[in-house]
Amino acid sequence: MGLAADFERCIAGGGIAVFPADTVYGLACDPDNQTAVARMYALKGRDPDKPAAIMRFSLDDLPPLPTRTHAAVRRLLPGPVTVVVGGLGLRVPDVPLLRGVRIAVLQTSANHAGGPDARRLADVPEDIRAGADLVIDGGELPGTPSTVVDLSRYEETQKWTILREGVLPSDRLQALLSGSRA
Repeated sequence: MGLAADFERCIAGGGIAVFPADTVYGLACDPDNQTAVARMYALKGRDPDKPAAIMRFSLDDLPPLPTRTHAAVRRLLPGPVTVVVGGLGLRVPDVPLLRGVRIAVLQTSANHAGGPDARRLADVPEDIRAGADLVIDGGELPGTPSTVVDLSRYEETQKWTILREGVLPSDRLQALLSGSRA
């Protein structure tokens, strides 16, 4: 399992990892370890009141969701989308280097708050790389963050809202949420 096992050990041990997502480089830690969460936010210089998303690496590890919402999420993920359901951001990236990871992580982009997104490991600020317990080089990434879509009302109304434009264009998102795989 290699890198995936190293990643899980780092997170389970309270560490912070710099890792390649399918969009930009990210920071990850155990969402239940308040010391790790505080450390990750401090490394990034992020306001502790600003939410981050929970990332899982397999659709099988998603929390229970209502039927229609669950079907929509399975059409969108894995991929470059963060879905918001009931105030919780969920992400399942397509990261071959981390296939097999079975733990959830709290994740955010590996940049200083408000800074440019990291497309290459060298684009991650040196102080963030130095402050992390594990750094994984995944080569050059697309460099555009995930599209964030709010599905909080989807179960009842099938309505959704783009909260942040990202790598997945709105027409593709529309096709996926209408049930088409086009």
